[in-house]
Amino acid sequence: MSKIVLKHGRLINGDPIELVISEGKILEVAESIEAGDLKVLDLAGNYVSAGWIDSHVHCYQEMELYYDYPDEIGVEKGVTTVIDAGTTGAENVRHFYELAQQAKTNVYALLNISKFGIVEQDELADLTKVQAELVKQAITDLPEFIVGIKARMSKTVIGENGITPLKLAKEIQNEILGLPLMVHIGSAPPELTDILEVMSEGDILTHCFNGKVNGILNRETDQIKDFAWKAHKEGILFDIGHGTDSFNFDVAEAAFKEGMKANTISTDIYIRNRKNGPVYDLATTLEKLHVVGYSWEEIIDKITVAAAAQFHFTQKGRLEVGCDADLTVFKIVEEEKVLVDSNGNTRQTRERIIPVQTVIGGEIYDNQL
Repeated sequence: MSKIVLKHGRLINGDPIELVISEGKILEVAESIEAGDLKVLDLAGNYVSAGWIDSHVHCYQEMELYYDYPDEIGVEKGVTTVIDAGTTGAENVRHFYELAQQAKTNVYALLNISKFGIVEQDELADLTKVQAELVKQAITDLPEFIVGIKARMSKTVIGENGITPLKLAKEIQNEILGLPLMVHIGSAPPELTDILEVMSEGDILTHCFNGKVNGILNRETDQIKDFAWKAHKEGILFDIGHGTDSFNFDVAEAAFKEGMKANTISTDIYIRNRKNGPVYDLATTLEKLHVVGYSWEEIIDKITVAAAAQFHFTQKGRLEVGCDADLTVFKIVEEEKVLVDSNGNTRQTRERIIPVQTVIGGEIYDNQL
């Protein structure tokens, strides 16, 4: 693969940047690079960042409840890497892996602790489906693909099992060592306070700003619950996981007002909330966090540096020599747009973020606008 020079780009802080990429890697980074007779991609003054990482999606197309197609939520939307959050379990993750290898987008998986994943809504109501040995064998077989485990802890999922599935997930995590655990939260049971008591530093709480009674916001005082603050300060990682029913402007704004911010920004996208809303794509979710008050610089950090660190991606998330040539080229334009959260609340933005080109492993793709 020949060398390509990316000219006339800007970092999100406005600083000029140019890069040389070849054979899927970044070879050089500087404010200005002499191209000579090398092939040039003119970024035309657009912004460029490390490739966007959407760390909570559902993209195993063989499922019925929650599914999508990696490239339709990935490369076509400016996203270079997607992490499927527990759609599959130990019994079907290998087939998912085979399909994922055909995508242009980088695809990874969090393994559902229930062996068939989300075939049915209540995958943790039957604890015989949680078999530690099957989980460990799948991770052994696919160490480059499975980057963590997932447990969904809300009443429609767990049946009568209370906090037990999460305790089983922690036991499995302690045995495999080093892989993060993502925990879905929703309506009680179990109570959020009980969930957070079991979780530990480095675990990921997804759907952190949902509007449910069992969420982080005390609706009587409009303040973040003390136990949620304690968990955040102790290193439990808060992830957006927007989804059909899991992002509320009021909660996100109350948290922001108090100084609590999400660690990562993700969509929980699948085909229905992509086509019908309120999610649509990662860029739209980014616009919602910007309306809440997050700066564009910290937003980009959360879908590159922070997301990569969360899942131990040492070659992604940074524009540095030796890192993967995964890049997102985008623009920010002044344009009014109505944004809708998961509960029908609206906000109006005057700034849109629009992917222009996506570079994955050094291959350059123009985005569908």
